[in-house]
Amino acid sequence: MKVDAGIQRLLLDLATADTDIARLDHRSTHLAEDAELADLDKRLEAARDDLVRAEISAEDLTREYRRIEGEVTGMTAREARDAELLTGGGLAPKALSELQHELTSLARRREAFEDDMLGVMEQQEALAAEQQRAGATISHLNGELATLSERRAAALGEIEADRAVAARRRDELAAEITPDLLAIYDRQRAAGRVGAGLLRARRCGACRMELDRGTLASIAAKEPDDVVQCEECGAVLVRTAESGL
Repeated sequence: MKVDAGIQRLLLDLATADTDIARLDHRSTHLAEDAELADLDKRLEAARDDLVRAEISAEDLTREYRRIEGEVTGMTAREARDAELLTGGGLAPKALSELQHELTSLARRREAFEDDMLGVMEQQEALAAEQQRAGATISHLNGELATLSERRAAALGEIEADRAVAARRRDELAAEITPDLLAIYDRQRAAGRVGAGLLRARRCGACRMELDRGTLASIAAKEPDDVVQCEECGAVLVRTAESGL
């Protein structure tokens, strides 16, 4: 195949454009903000779990407080009734003694329950503080998340703009290259290989393999418009003044 040497040299610019596009595509899927967002998500999930646990514990304590409160209320009412009976008189000595004993016992049990209520209230205060801390943490992390999401969107927007420029440049170059030569280049790319490379210092710029003297002599004997491909990787070997031929 014969293609003007100037057209062949456009392959190097095309390869550069493709490299830029691939680099930008890689950057778009490996943003530093993505790792930070993942870390923030984990911290948010942990804070939400802390809040849920505190809320469940608070509900349990509320039920326990109401249970104890009911016990205390019942005992207080019973103490009032017994005290009324005691002051009303007319009780036999044995009944009077039993009533006084019951009042003493009720007072002790009520005091014990009231102590339990105080303990529950202290736990409720601690849980309320924990809920407040977890809520504040969630609010702070949501703020960070919003800011980071904006940064990510801005970074992605810049990458997309640069990619659009590189893609437009690539289309312009591809339009100047003859279809047959472009087909060779594209086949290389489709196979996951570099499409073209500069022959310089006896090396293929695509695969970096050093060419032997016989191969170099064969290439040197070809016309400038002959299309030459690397025997090792298949890339189009672009020859310029730097090729030393």
